[in-house]
Amino acid sequence: MKTLKDAGCKTWVKVVKLHGEGAVRRRIMDMGVTKGTDVYIRKVAPLGDPVEVTVRGYELSLRKEDAQMVEGEEIVLPIG
Repeated sequence: MKTLKDAGCKTWVKVVKLHGEGAVRRRIMDMGVTKGTDVYIRKVAPLGDPVEVTVRGYELSLRKEDAQMVEGEEIVLPIG
């Protein structure tokens, strides 16, 4: 499993697990990043902070620390 921080640019990731506790975890979930959600990794800044993703139809920038808390598996989309 990879975290959103480890996933490469222009890839789709299905969220499998959220790490963290309390308010931090709640904030990530409030932004729409929940278990089973598909997330598209749009851009990663040169030093890895922030990570720009598309989730539930809107664009979101996550700090490196928050992106590390989201564990997922890469989705391979069929061509055509």
